[in-house]
Formats: sequence, structure tokens, C-alpha cells
Amino acid sequence: MTVGIVAQRDNDRAMSLASTLCDRLRATSAAVVVDETTAGALGDHDAWEAAVPDSAPVDEMSACDLVVSIGGDGTFLYAARGAGSTPILGVNLGEVGFLNAIAPEEAVETVVAEVEHIQKTGSARTRAKPRLQASGDDWELSPALNEVVVQGERRGHGGGATLDVYIDDSLYTSGHADGVLVATPTGSTAYNLSERGPLVHPDVAGLIITGMADEMGTPPLVVDVDSEIVVELRDADSGVVVSDGRVREDVVPPERITVSRASEPVRLAGPPLDFFTALDKLA
Repeated sequence: MTVGIVAQRDNDRAMSLASTLCDRLRATSAAVVVDETTAGALGDHDAWEAAVPDSAPVDEMSACDLVVSIGGDGTFLYAARGAGSTPILGVNLGEVGFLNAIAPEEAVETVVAEVEHIQKTGSARTRAKPRLQASGDDWELSPALNEVVVQGERRGHGGGATLDVYIDDSLYTSGHADGVLVATPTGSTAYNLSERGPLVHPDVAGLIITGMADEMGTPPLVVDVDSEIVVELRDADSGVVVSDGRVREDVVPPERITVSRASEPVRLAGPPLDFFTALDKLA
């Protein structure tokens, strides 16, 4: 089997853990592939003595049997974008870690145990979490684990756009706003929370719709996870649709953006996150 490793850039602790993990995985007869950024950093790491493992673009991590993310939630989102349906296990080196459930001191043994389980049974122990797909007439963004944002060219005075939000063909709200955010329960603790959206437990089967500086004062709404959400963007010179804060599509209003549950969820490996313990870190 093959294990992919994606470590946080410019983080010495992440590189040390990645090098230790590579050594341990060799003893299990598992092949190791690291993303290109990690490969370059490992080659320069003071503690690294063995040959640097094979490298591949992060978008090719779906060819692995297990992907390990070492860093914060941003590293996890980056790794998940390339992992596809491959199980992903997150090691938390960040402050909160809603996506990374494994503490660094437990990381090596947890990863090795999961690899041995896969080798023995042929599959990982996973939990599926929904992702969001955003699309227009002639474009489609890579799926988002946290949120999709639709907004005008810029935020603040003189920015924004008129946004009509439909849920399963029924109009929910219409008016001027900086933008609208559609989040999964997983992403309710991220950008959604900063926009005063609700916290939603990750086991809830729903999607969250939160207005961004919404002049109508429309409250956030949680809808069924299989709802289709359409955002019509107009009365602006330009707009943008962003998936998980990284992948974006510039659009020219009027534009109709459809957001719905992606066909392929994220498969999380390893022990489950203690959601309420993570919440304590937000205080």
C-alpha cells in the first residue's frame, strides 16, 4: 500500500514528524509519497538522513491508500482537495484543529496502526463528511469541505452585490449584501462562525446559509443536506466564487451559481474528533 504525507510548509515540527513517520512506515512495508513542497523541505531538514521518499503533486494524492495531513486546518483542506475519496488522517499542529483529530505525540502510533489495519483488512476505518460543489453555466469548482462563498468584487462600502438566494426553487432572501456563505457542519466553525453564522454539530445532516453584511438582516438558515441552493448575483461589475478559501472563479454578473452536496464526500480516518473539547479552544 501507499501512504501520502502532506506537511505544513515552513513548520519545522511538521517536517520532524514527517521524517519520523516516513522511517516508521518503511518498517511496515508501506510505500511513502510526499507532496512536492514537503519533499523539498525534507531534503533540507537537519534530522533527515535517509533518502527523501517519492514526491507527487498534491492533486495526485488520490492514488494513495491513505493520506496523512500534518499541520493546521489549512493544511488539511489543502491535502483533502487532492485526496478525493482516499481516507485522510489529520495530525493537529494548529491552535484549534477542528479537522485534525490526532495530537502530535500520538501521531506516529496512530498512523502505523491504521496502516496495519488497512494491510490486514483491505480498507480503512472511516467516517464520511459532506462536501459542497459550486458550479455555473460553464465552470465548476473543486469540492469544498468547509464552505463556498459568493460575493461581489470587494467587501465594504461601495462593494457587494444584489443577491437572490433560492433553496430548492423557493426564494429565501433577496437584497444587497457583501456576499453569501454556504457551509457544511464541518465548516460551521470556520469562516461561517466569523460571519456570525451558527455552530452546527458535525453529525447534523444539514447545510448552513449565512449572509455577509446582509442589509436585509436575514438570519442564517440550516437546510437539509440534499438541498440545492442557487445564488443569483447581479448589480455589480464583477463577482467571485471561492471554494474553501483557496480555489476561486471570477464571474461577470448577472451570474447564477448552484451549490449542492458533492457526489464524493471526504473520508476521515483515525479516531473521531471531540467536538466540544475543540470548542473550548475557541474561548
